[in-house]
Amino acid sequence: MTTRTVDTTQELAAFLRTRRERLDPDEFGLPARRRSRRTPGLRREEVAELAGISIDYIVRLEQARGLRPSADVVEALASALRLAPDERAYLFDLARQRPRNGGRPATIAAPPLARLVADLSPLPAMLMNHRYDILAWNGEMARLLVDFATLPPAQRNAMWLCLKHPEVREFYADRERVIREGIAHLRAAWAAHPDDEALTDLIAEFTADREFARLWAERDVKVNGRGRKVMRHPEAGVLDLHYEVLTPLQDQDQRLVIYHAMAEDSRSALDRLFTE
Repeated sequence: MTTRTVDTTQELAAFLRTRRERLDPDEFGLPARRRSRRTPGLRREEVAELAGISIDYIVRLEQARGLRPSADVVEALASALRLAPDERAYLFDLARQRPRNGGRPATIAAPPLARLVADLSPLPAMLMNHRYDILAWNGEMARLLVDFATLPPAQRNAMWLCLKHPEVREFYADRERVIREGIAHLRAAWAAHPDDEALTDLIAEFTADREFARLWAERDVKVNGRGRKVMRHPEAGVLDLHYEVLTPLQDQDQRLVIYHAMAEDSRSALDRLFTE
């Protein structure tokens, strides 16, 4: 990546192409005489027909000719392409049709949230912004992952740790899934914060990693509010953990992440880890 901010025209074009090409024509009940095709997915004229938009308009969008589709057109495209909710929001962001909260991205923890993170002990908890920068953490989270206080601020980033930290990168039993989900979140954040040069620089740094670059090019978009991670902790052994991501109404650029163990063996392992 060479630009310092999001080139929304080019990204909108690429996103529409990839979403169109992944669709299975058989699922749309197209006549058999129209199914002979050399390229994957739906044709442009088929998307145009489904969305009620001219084929010329679809062509110009996919060729990045600088169009800014209206909210109605974006909605029609999202429906025609059968976009998932996070993908739909991403498309609206790229078209600059979704209202924004405004303000600068959070770089420090809101004091009430920092206190809440500490008060959540013994549950491991941390506070992040949309870039995955870690703004606050409690002792249990530091014990579970890494002592964040010993890291330079630039390395206190969940994606950086997963990609580059020599210990943390080996924690996850299903590392590719964890990275894939993180990238899908970063792509959504990238479109929602097109002027955040720090985020764009971070993504440019990450794309030097071959694994990140491969998954980033797939253009998956998803914001996970909860999930599961299986960790191979060097001291506690295998941990089966679930997490919740909460967004405070008054600080919507900050995300509170809380881990908890569901199975008894993982709970016991965490207890031992935190009391040693």
